[in-house]
Amino acid sequence: MDRLIFHIDVNSAFLSWEAAKRVANGEPDIRLIPSAVGRDGDKRTGVILAKSIPAKKYGITTGEPVAMALRKCPKLVLVKPDTALYERSSKAFIKVCKKYAPVVEQYSIDECFLDMTGTHNIYPDPIALAYKIKDEIKDTLGFTVNVGIGSNKMLAKMAGDFEKPDKVHTLFTNEIQNKMWPMSVKDLLLVGKSTAEKLERSYIKTIGELANADLKRIQLIVGNKLGEKIYEYANGIDDTPVLEKPEELKGYSNSVTLEEDVKTKEAAYKVLLSIVDHVSRRMRQDEVKAYCISVTIRGNDFKDHSHQRKLMEATDISNEIYDVVKELFEELWDGYTPLRLLGVALTNLTKDDVVQFALFDDKDKEKQRKLDKALDKLKDKYGDGSIVRGRQI
Repeated sequence: MDRLIFHIDVNSAFLSWEAAKRVANGEPDIRLIPSAVGRDGDKRTGVILAKSIPAKKYGITTGEPVAMALRKCPKLVLVKPDTALYERSSKAFIKVCKKYAPVVEQYSIDECFLDMTGTHNIYPDPIALAYKIKDEIKDTLGFTVNVGIGSNKMLAKMAGDFEKPDKVHTLFTNEIQNKMWPMSVKDLLLVGKSTAEKLERSYIKTIGELANADLKRIQLIVGNKLGEKIYEYANGIDDTPVLEKPEELKGYSNSVTLEEDVKTKEAAYKVLLSIVDHVSRRMRQDEVKAYCISVTIRGNDFKDHSHQRKLMEATDISNEIYDVVKELFEELWDGYTPLRLLGVALTNLTKDDVVQFALFDDKDKEKQRKLDKALDKLKDKYGDGSIVRGRQI
């Protein structure tokens, strides 16, 4: 049976969700003026997360520093991110999609795949169905989406990017030659700026030229693994399934680009403790433990350094993880290079509840687990900033 996959992507999600909320409250629609979602422009970590179409006309791009965007458009309306709103809006549009598809895979907070294979008896016209889903989201939730329809996930995603916003596009196998092959190679999924430049220097400038090139030649240009994958994509080949349940994570990690360089061990410890609390909480929510802990630092010379340690016993206890993180940090840092990034990763996961017998510390471990669970519940209910450990103050 031929596969039928929909890809649904919210147009300028963060800004659209903020705009929909304001319009529902009787406020002006910020999608009609130069506007963007981003953090404080005085902070070096502030970047544009989403922008309106009028803002795009000023040359403002997603990912650029807020300060640069304000120089391009001094009257730019800047909106602060609202994580709670984004989570509610994401759940709302996914709920609509699940009304129509037997299998829905949430690919990110603002996009998902629908596996409509075998639904032709219920929905004989897939294009009409795509418009129905798109319009229901727009009419009931107040924001627009693009729907791409294809013979697999890659083709559906490519189709959804053809023209925005509020559009439906198809890219079936028999349409690849006319619709996709004339496009620039840089528009192909997985082809980044560096890869595109390498291909173009080798006179492979369109997706069609990539599809019809010799595979070994492509692998010599960009490497074996990536070369094989983009060659398959250029020929419309992708057998990746739509997964209703996400694959199990191989690890939990988080890193923070610091607003000001960290120059003391004490200041670094506060940041690391905050990161440990965040990643270990996520791990506890999934009821897993980690056997391996790693720490990454980046100095103001932009060089990354990392260390890891494998544990004899897997753990999910924040204080245990933090003690190891501090030791790794001391091994990594020279004590004087200012730091601009700190990161922690927990890997080699297990759901096994068996622990090694310990003569004296079992009671203390149980106390720590109860403390972590209590803190997790408070943060789940009142937000991450509702309570902090004394050492973070």
